[in-house]
Amino acid sequence: MSKNNHIIVKRDLKVVWHPCTQMKDHEKIPLIPIKEGKGVWLKDYNNNKYIDAISSWWVNLFGHSNPYINKKIIKQLEKLEHVLLAGFTHMPALTLAERLISLSPKNISKCFFADNGSSAIDAAMKMSHHYWRNQGYNKKTKFISLSNSYHGETLGSLSVSNIDLYKKTYKNLMKDTIVVDTPDCYLKNDTHTDKEHTRLMFDKMLKAIEKNHKVTSAVILEPLVQCAGYMRMYHPIYLKLLREACDKYKLHLIADEIAVGFGRTGTMFAYEKSKITPDIICLSKGITGGYMTLSTILTNDNIYNAFYDEYIKLNAFLHSHSYAANPLACTAANASLDLFEKSNVINNNKILSEYILKSFAEISKHPNVSDVRQHGMITAIELVKNKSKKIPYNWKERRGLRAYEYGLKNNVLIRPLGNVIYFMPPYIIKKKEIDKVINVIHGAIDVATK
Repeated sequence: MSKNNHIIVKRDLKVVWHPCTQMKDHEKIPLIPIKEGKGVWLKDYNNNKYIDAISSWWVNLFGHSNPYINKKIIKQLEKLEHVLLAGFTHMPALTLAERLISLSPKNISKCFFADNGSSAIDAAMKMSHHYWRNQGYNKKTKFISLSNSYHGETLGSLSVSNIDLYKKTYKNLMKDTIVVDTPDCYLKNDTHTDKEHTRLMFDKMLKAIEKNHKVTSAVILEPLVQCAGYMRMYHPIYLKLLREACDKYKLHLIADEIAVGFGRTGTMFAYEKSKITPDIICLSKGITGGYMTLSTILTNDNIYNAFYDEYIKLNAFLHSHSYAANPLACTAANASLDLFEKSNVINNNKILSEYILKSFAEISKHPNVSDVRQHGMITAIELVKNKSKKIPYNWKERRGLRAYEYGLKNNVLIRPLGNVIYFMPPYIIKKKEIDKVINVIHGAIDVATK
């Protein structure tokens, strides 16, 4: 490690407790201090460069230090940095709300602002429960979610998540959730298509809804891709069937689009592939192009009107965040939406995703790769001990960590989820940079599976 990097890391480790990290690991695994970013590249204090192949935890859409977004934020900074949204409003928030609603199905009509992805899920859960309470359905206090799901780190969002690595320690602090087996197509019988498997798995969801609908507020799920759940994927037919069941049994459908929204799966929002309209849509991560924390909850007039009443009836939705709809964050989000409009991003992403999948064809033949799967700009590679039987490696071997370290040594930031290496780049990545990443991933797989 260079002297410059070493000094910064030494200072950092004295005072900073890093997220999602066993800090003792940094006795052996170097912390990387980043000095600057440009496009898909990050640069440390020794001028080593790394391709950000995971969009800095899935948030960056148009590259680091994007000139257009920078310009818009600087201009807004000279006008207004922040004002409370209770009793006040401002043009960046108003404009963003109008634009998000215009991108949504016709009956989505209201935008509620929150602070980050986890708080958006909490707000959505409270909104759904409170709606039913205002309507006189006091027994509707539960939620249905999928196994292998992840919705955030706050106690509410973690309650509807179902990955033991994140949840097990805190289970006694949480609300009980009805958990239904995931339609994850990696687990399908080889004689079934993805669509057939997904239909079969929906039977379990339908039974859970039929049994519990009188005490359930909503079903919450991540459309198409369970991102933190090892990038497992399922067929869009599941959402269509779920929409029909929620309508029949009077449940809200909450779409957690936090990781999969804003073009990640090949359409602007993942639920679009099923041609359905959720009752509540949670957005965050890429909403600001990767610049600032912001989240929104989109919903319809039916839900909104259940809270619209005389104050003394105490039916208002009093959920709030101090920095909700921060003008700088909203400006970054509006600038990001500008770039979607100017650059034909969705169609360009289809070309890039096809190129990426084709480029991974050789990797799929590797004796320890059981699956290469993709939805749009999300591609995942599953590493296994036995390919024919899909026997996984023991998680204690930390083979993904070997891949991560190999990537850094070769100037690419990948951060595997267990034994799953994934590629989720900013949309401005070039084909030569894609080639670089894929070559490094190939080498990382060889190192990780030795």
